[in-house]
Amino acid sequence: MQYDFELSPLNNEECTISIVRKPVEKEIVHTPEEYDFPDSLYQDHWEGAEAYGIVSDSGDMLACIEVCPEEWSNRLLVTELWVHDTLQGKGIGKMLMDKAKEVAQHQGRRAIILETQSCNTNAIGFYIHQGFELIGFDTCCYTNNDIGRREVRINLGYFFHREGRRR
Repeated sequence: MQYDFELSPLNNEECTISIVRKPVEKEIVHTPEEYDFPDSLYQDHWEGAEAYGIVSDSGDMLACIEVCPEEWSNRLLVTELWVHDTLQGKGIGKMLMDKAKEVAQHQGRRAIILETQSCNTNAIGFYIHQGFELIGFDTCCYTNNDIGRREVRINLGYFFHREGRRR
């Protein structure tokens, strides 16, 4: 299963956007070798980034979350969230996301934001379960045919104080 985007062109009257979860013939799977995953922490363009995680006795990273303040918008950006396959489903992702929420509240941030891809249904389900909601998407982030490739960038946000909602 994955999320597919269906858009009608924007005209002077309207635009229709549907995001529908559908079965797929072939899942989109990226390998660690393809993208050097997990990404390097503390990249130069992330000013003020902080990382938290779990490291094995031998020094191997088993899980991590990296967050970076976005000062101009008073939000905290999750730049990396990674849990080793053998540890998934054990609550470690939730523990790391709780740490990000704690950091954001301590810094007085109004929201946490992150991005994932429409083909990453496990991540989307996890983030929704953690209280995130859709705040946007980019249909040409990776190529000029992201919708056709079925891999659209999705932006999600978690809000601490939002009128009409409780957390």
